[in-house]
This record gives sequence, C-alpha cells and structure tokens, in this order.
Amino acid sequence: MSLTVPAGATVALVGPSGGGKSTLASLVPRFWDPQEGVVAVGGADVRRIPAAELMDTVAFVFQNDRLFKGTLADNIRMGRPDASDEDVAAAARAAQCDDIIAKFPEGLATRVGADGVYLSGGECQRIALARAILKDAPVVVLDEATAGLDPMAREEALDTLRLFMNDEHRGILMSSHITSDLDKIADEITFIHKGEVLLSEPRDELLDTCGILRCTADQLDALDPSAVRAKRVGAFGCEALVRRDGVPANWSVNPVNIEQIMLFLTRGEDAR
Repeated sequence: MSLTVPAGATVALVGPSGGGKSTLASLVPRFWDPQEGVVAVGGADVRRIPAAELMDTVAFVFQNDRLFKGTLADNIRMGRPDASDEDVAAAARAAQCDDIIAKFPEGLATRVGADGVYLSGGECQRIALARAILKDAPVVVLDEATAGLDPMAREEALDTLRLFMNDEHRGILMSSHITSDLDKIADEITFIHKGEVLLSEPRDELLDTCGILRCTADQLDALDPSAVRAKRVGAFGCEALVRRDGVPANWSVNPVNIEQIMLFLTRGEDAR
C-alpha cells in the first residue's frame, strides 16, 4: 500500500478489522519494521533515524493507553525534564502543560494531583492525548485512540485532539472504527481492505462527489461503469455507490456517509 500524510492534515485509516490499519500505524514509530518498502517521516526512512530522535519526531496514542502511578501532571510530562529557572524550554513546556490542563473539563482539571492509576479509561485517554500534544512532535499516530470510550468520554477526547489540529505543520494519522469521530475531524479518508488501499481521497470531496443510488437493474446497467464504485443487487432492486457526475441529473441520488462507503466497498459487488 502507499499513502501520504501531508503536514496540516488528519488522515483517517478506515476499514474492517484485520485489514492492516494497526499494522500500518505501528510501522511509523518502528514498533515493527516493514518487510519491504519504506516508511518515511519528513523524507527520511524511519529505519535510518536514531531511536531517540524518532521518539521526539513521532507521538502516538493507542487504544486503552494506561497511566503510571503518579499525578496527572506527572503523566502528561512523562519523558520531559522538570522545569527550572535556567531551562527556558522546560519552563515553556511546564506552562504549556498548565494550559492543556486548563482546557480539560472542570472535573478533570481539578484532579491534577490525582494518582494516574485511579483515573477512568476516558480520563486516561485524555491524558495520553495531552501527553502527545506536549511532546510537540510533527507526526502524531492515533490507533483506535477513542475506541471503548462512552460517548461523553469520546467527545472529551476529541476536544483534546482538536488541539493537535491547530498546528498546520503537524500531520496526524488516525485509525478508527468510529466513523462519526472521523466525520468531525478527518481531512482525508484512506480505506484499507485486506492490506490494500481501495481509496484515499479528501473527505469533503469524497462525500460531495459520491452518493447512494436506488434503482432498477436496467437503470444500473444503463450507467457508465466508471460511475459505479460498488453495487448491491437484490430481489427488489439495486443499490449502488455512485459518482454523482455520472448519473443523469433527473435521477435521485441520496447523500452518503463514511460508514456507508465502508460497507459498500467491503460487501458490495465490483467495489473500486
């Protein structure tokens, strides 16, 4: 597979379980090495980047990130030196940490001295995301970072994630099964199935140019094949994922969302 995460963009990896999303995400920080091909950050092969430098270049948050025994602030600052009057950079990081905590929901912000091992799963994910923000890395990898959270906790985690998006120089690679999250934050959608990229397009363009057509088999056969990305044929008619510009103007084409696109490309016929 081949894909690019541009600076200033959030690229979402979607697709069914086992398709290769987590494997791909794990190649960027070199948890695994590719058997062939190249994973590059800033044009440099990650295998040629020294480990310490790579850890400063790539921040990552995975599903069910846990915290160590220590305060909320300690967990956010993990791996960073303590601030001192002589260390301007460290002092700036401490101020940034305080700023991040101030943006937390009131209930969490008031628990800055709480032991990390006693926080809820949703609170842990918020702290893990905040830790990645403080790292200030140019590349951020999120693998199912909001999975398993209740709707309120997910929304809180997304609020923290939006802090990432304020920096146009940072690229984010985000794998998620929760397509409603991607509707809110993704700039590009890359669909992976059985280790292959079936599509990689800007989200808004994908949703604007595609739609769902419900029609008869004869109507479907009358369309230019290039206008039909995937189809499902049943006893009572046809349903197709189509390119709007390939369908007659007087035909009704319904809006589509990311989840519907996933289903068509995974289970439909002639998916492309």
